[in-house]
Amino acid sequence: MNGASREALAAARERLDALTDSTSVDAAQLADELAAVTALLDREASLRRVLTDPAQAGEVKAQLVQRLIGGQVSGSTADLVSGLVRSRWSQPRDLVDAVEELANGADLIAAERAGTLDDVEDELFRFGRIVSSNPELRAALTNTALGGEAKAQLLRRLLGGRAQVTTERLVTRLVTAPRGRSLEAGLESLSRLAAERRNRLVAVVTSAVPLSDGQKRRLGGALTKLYGRPMHLNLDVDPEVLGGIRVQVGDEVINGSIADRLEDARRRLAG
Repeated sequence: MNGASREALAAARERLDALTDSTSVDAAQLADELAAVTALLDREASLRRVLTDPAQAGEVKAQLVQRLIGGQVSGSTADLVSGLVRSRWSQPRDLVDAVEELANGADLIAAERAGTLDDVEDELFRFGRIVSSNPELRAALTNTALGGEAKAQLLRRLLGGRAQVTTERLVTRLVTAPRGRSLEAGLESLSRLAAERRNRLVAVVTSAVPLSDGQKRRLGGALTKLYGRPMHLNLDVDPEVLGGIRVQVGDEVINGSIADRLEDARRRLAG
């Protein structure tokens, strides 16, 4: 998102946090209702254009939201969406993306309340690795000919009782309503959102062999010092690394593996 949309989303995140500070608000219910609004806006292009039209007064758009969904969702959800449409958006799709992020954020808040947020973050990463290493599973989860309920049932068999409830909810929403994203991109986005709940960055660390607890502590400390923010390590083992480690933080990659150094040497010789 750029410009006005980024500012509008930042304000919406603050409203979500303020709303869910009250333990009387059911964060999981809020997530479900926001997900339903996401589906509505994703389906109705004319509606999202009206709700993001800068020529229309914000209060007029908020009143339209109340008429459309006020009787179908909780007051908290209706108020959140009304606040969203009062803001200015760079393009209509940004509004849909924002409502979806708030839905995911509400589920993560529910996990935070339950003390399972760390588990959810780790499970999202591990599930992404499982999908990337299993082409048949990935094909089934991304098969457009397979209905949403069939995919949800597959995920229940895979994750039910083996993962946190929030993890299953987030992955199921992503798989059944990808909205044009790849499965990998969606899982990465969810992992990043979970890390942001802790105000920390995520480092994907790939090594030839598992790191010891001491190595993980030293690496985490070094990365925290380097980036100036707490760092969560997602650990992956890949024998092809050959030695050393490869660290990716966002778009930045720190290569320390023998394989990467050999490849660099080959490129230099070829040049």
